[in-house]
Amino acid sequence: MAEQDVAIETLFEICPLSITVTVTTTWLIMGLVWLVAWLISRNLRNEPGPLQAAIEGVVLAIEQAVSEVAPPNTRHILPFIGSLWIFLVIANLIGLVPGMHSPTRDLSATAALAILVFLSTHWFGIRIEGVHNYLRHYLTPSPVLLPFHIISEISRTVALAVRLFGNIMSHEFVIAIVVFLAGLFLPIPFMLLSILIGIIQAYIFTVLAAVYIGAATGAISIE
Repeated sequence: MAEQDVAIETLFEICPLSITVTVTTTWLIMGLVWLVAWLISRNLRNEPGPLQAAIEGVVLAIEQAVSEVAPPNTRHILPFIGSLWIFLVIANLIGLVPGMHSPTRDLSATAALAILVFLSTHWFGIRIEGVHNYLRHYLTPSPVLLPFHIISEISRTVALAVRLFGNIMSHEFVIAIVVFLAGLFLPIPFMLLSILIGIIQAYIFTVLAAVYIGAATGAISIE
């Protein structure tokens, strides 16, 4: 039972490509987020109702968190950070739905997200600082430190992927064992804890992404 819950199931193959549960769940979440955003954006009002007020509260909270990390460039990076946080919250919590598994329990998914943050960091850095100024920070205060800068970029990307994967996978595994041994209703406290952990892990991942982008755009220093 435990082995079945941990394994990443392949649904079908297209030539050399294997379409796994992780892939389909990820696309399902992206489609759901797009659909909800489209439906909500069609009925925006100057005097918001309860749903619009709640969504605006979430957006303002994300904006406040980003502005504390990179105040000069909040408007540039807010759409990326906000979208990343919303996706991660849903991805981390969808494993609580019977028959579903969090895509973030798959190292390939968290690695892809970490690589996305890695590429976005450089993209925002070059876009805001310019190519010359951005690349020059790798040579300061001395060109001798260039290898260490490169190692730091790689190590923090690996750490992002492994941290998220380890936390989500381990909690899904524990809940699966408890449900198997104790039945459906007894593990409810563990599920509530998983909700808290899923939200916290999404917050940590996105805040770190904002910190890296803020450092790349000159808003802060993490040296």
